Amino acid sequence: MTGTGSARTKGIALSDRQRIAWLRLIRSDNVGPATFRDLINHFGSADKALEALPELASRGGAPRGIRIASRAEAEAELERAATFGARFIGLGEPDYPEALRHMDAAPPLLAAKGNAAVTALPAVGMVGARNASLAGCKFTAHLARECGRAGYAVVSGLARGIDQAAHRASLDTGTIAALAGGLDRPYPPENIPLLEEIWNGNGLAVSEMPFGWEPRARDFPRRNRLIAGIGLGVVVVEAAMRSGSLITARLAGEAGRLVFAVPGSPLDPRCEGTNGLLKQGAILVTGPDDILAALAPLHHRDLFSGLDIREPPIEEDRPMRPAPDDSDRSRIMQALGPTPVEIDEIIRHTGVAAAAVYLVLVELDLAGRLQRFPGGLVALSLDERR
Repeated sequence: MTGTGSARTKGIALSDRQRIAWLRLIRSDNVGPATFRDLINHFGSADKALEALPELASRGGAPRGIRIASRAEAEAELERAATFGARFIGLGEPDYPEALRHMDAAPPLLAAKGNAAVTALPAVGMVGARNASLAGCKFTAHLARECGRAGYAVVSGLARGIDQAAHRASLDTGTIAALAGGLDRPYPPENIPLLEEIWNGNGLAVSEMPFGWEPRARDFPRRNRLIAGIGLGVVVVEAAMRSGSLITARLAGEAGRLVFAVPGSPLDPRCEGTNGLLKQGAILVTGPDDILAALAPLHHRDLFSGLDIREPPIEEDRPMRPAPDDSDRSRIMQALGPTPVEIDEIIRHTGVAAAAVYLVLVELDLAGRLQRFPGGLVALSLDERR
């Protein structure tokens, strides 16, 4: 596996106690990555956040108590991962993919199996049609092979067609497979031998889903988000107008990543999506140099901004922030509606302290009354709007 001189960000390893608490928190009802981050930022640790969950959900208007993952459940999943030869990497730890670390609402924990050293490399995503043409697969392999030789890890989703070609061409130089289900439930089944080559060699498989989780249709956009977040850019080869590859490209663009597209025949439905991306301003790719020239400046400087999740040491006891009062909650609720708005806009409009606004949003989220959108936008849930 080659390198480009990219330095791995120094991180702080979670203690065993923290890892269990983090796993319990993210596996509890209505706790997604954004809510997880806000809970850690407010309470200072997952342990304290877990203690507060019942009261927070009640204050948010939950009709019944929410399920909180038990310590036994978390320990069982950690043991299952270890038996499988995998482990959980926490946001802020050294082996967590650097670009993904700074993505909006990045997964707090990634289940990973394979060679974690590949996460130190700058990465580029490659996605495309499952029913890809032979020419499309050959060109993808050429792109992946040359990007790998230039020191980039290649990230894809283990699907048939373009994904498969990208992974196979970068086995020797470093590849990352993002899965929609648990690491022990890969899809499609025919790519299991390829997945085993990946994690037994210079590659890594990652997932944010629990072990034993069978992938469903709605899980694949989450998988696509991992691909978009891990790479500095995403290359799309052969994508129909309604395809998961275009979802990946959209997510990449929303996250500030570069979007590349390979042009194709106007007569081939598999190229309608890529040609459409080019019309929208995607970077034209007719060879690997187009990708390498655009990516070259990016991994030499810090492109990303965002909120890291960093717990204080276990022994440190940080003072709690005061809870918002009823007047604050009323102003925040009045500011919310069916139209997604930025959290900063809520803070400016209400005049309520940022910490109080974030906590009320967490309460609503835990109660199932809030929807979160890309870019940090929030709105009342569908049920709440009626």
